Amino acid sequence: MTLTATHCVTSIPTYPICKHQHKPPRSLSWQILSRSNRVSNVKIPQSTSLNFEPRNECECFNLYEQQVPYGQAWAWQKSVVNKKKTLIERNEDCPDSLFVLQHRPVYTLGTASSEQFLNFDVKDSPFDIYRTERGGEVTYHGPGQIVMYPLMNLRNHKMDLHWYLRSLEEVIIRALSKTFSIKASRLEGLTGVWHGNQKLAAIGIRVSQWITYHGLALNVTTDLTPFRSIVPCGLRDYQVGSVRGLLKEFQSSADCKRARLPDPDDGQLLDITCKSLIQEFSEVFQVRINYETISRLESLERTCRPFGRGN
Repeated sequence: MTLTATHCVTSIPTYPICKHQHKPPRSLSWQILSRSNRVSNVKIPQSTSLNFEPRNECECFNLYEQQVPYGQAWAWQKSVVNKKKTLIERNEDCPDSLFVLQHRPVYTLGTASSEQFLNFDVKDSPFDIYRTERGGEVTYHGPGQIVMYPLMNLRNHKMDLHWYLRSLEEVIIRALSKTFSIKASRLEGLTGVWHGNQKLAAIGIRVSQWITYHGLALNVTTDLTPFRSIVPCGLRDYQVGSVRGLLKEFQSSADCKRARLPDPDDGQLLDITCKSLIQEFSEVFQVRINYETISRLESLERTCRPFGRGN
């Protein structure tokens, strides 16, 4: 059984439509996890939950300070999903996994996405384009956007796709509320997280044998200019917003009820947002976060096959 959410964001490419040339990357296991443990000068509000008891374990690769190529993140996901399927077939424990990262600039389309939502010639794209295996229309990923890929065995939670999507939204809504006093919300009939008419976060998932992959993307300090070259998620009547943009609006608002925080630079803002998202993810899904090591990441890299049209 394979289920596909028909809404937009993160995705697994079957192949790149348009590939730009990049310098050969170093091994992506570099410096990643050691830097992510630095303490921010801005404190994250502690959870108000008093009865939180983790029911399951979740291995977390916190790579948010790195701009991971889209194809590499896809390879990691595919490797982990296949391993989880094998564990389930053997009737062995199948813990959850979570990748947190940023991407280099890239556009992704769903399986049935229409190119009418691209405001450029696909052969002359400003960034790489991937035709993916998810549902939904075109979206953009890039620096300043925190992407979370939960790879979860829903047998350990609730085998309900609607519940899972609403739970991902809840993670974002709580993080924005507790950390920045941003009143984010859902819009009826649409998937994602919004502030007024601005879409702050997009969500798109795929579920195979009740194992989830893909996930969510929250615009934090993202340059929103690349969104102008597409119709994000095929929604023409809505805007795209970011946490940084809203905080700038709040600074000049007389009735601002935002928490009294120092004005963080982009690095701090990404840092505290990432930590808050992981904290709320842990509580919403009732999992204990176990941060993984560089050696574990290197092991994943060795087991990943190159991707292409046949994968």
